[in-house]
Amino acid sequence: MLVADRVLRWEKAWFPPAIVGVVSLVFLIIYYLDPSVLSGVSCFVMFLCLADYLVPILAPRIFGSNKWTTEQQQRFHEICSNVVKTRRRAVGWWKRLFTLKEEKPKMYFVTMIISLAAVAWVGQQVHNLLLTCLIVTFLLLLPGLNQHGIISKYIGMAKREINKLLKQKEKKNE
Repeated sequence: MLVADRVLRWEKAWFPPAIVGVVSLVFLIIYYLDPSVLSGVSCFVMFLCLADYLVPILAPRIFGSNKWTTEQQQRFHEICSNVVKTRRRAVGWWKRLFTLKEEKPKMYFVTMIISLAAVAWVGQQVHNLLLTCLIVTFLLLLPGLNQHGIISKYIGMAKREINKLLKQKEKKNE
């Protein structure tokens, strides 16, 4: 888990291209083989069973049998707390959505219809496998983007541009 965390947080410069390459390779294999849904699920579960069996056997040989240090324990604790925070954020967004439904049902309805229509349109325009590949790649790159401040940088830029547009609109109204 600690190794995966280091890769997802981009501790080395070559980790992001490696993540994109591995995800692309997996999706190219899936595209080439074109399995049915049942075969795909079966192969995925088979892979999980194989990993469940082999990881405990191979991990000590690959990573060594180093003693668990307090630094590793602290990092493991941080990873677990980040997972819990992410879950709480998702539940918070879910609750906000239902609060919006209760307090402003028309706004909720319009927002949901427009959002779902946009998602349906994108889903119609882009192949399912490519869309899934892009989503998986983004989700795997998200911790590194967050760690390196890239997300906050672009969100800040977007907020500044929106504020500029709002100020220009206020000036025109005066």
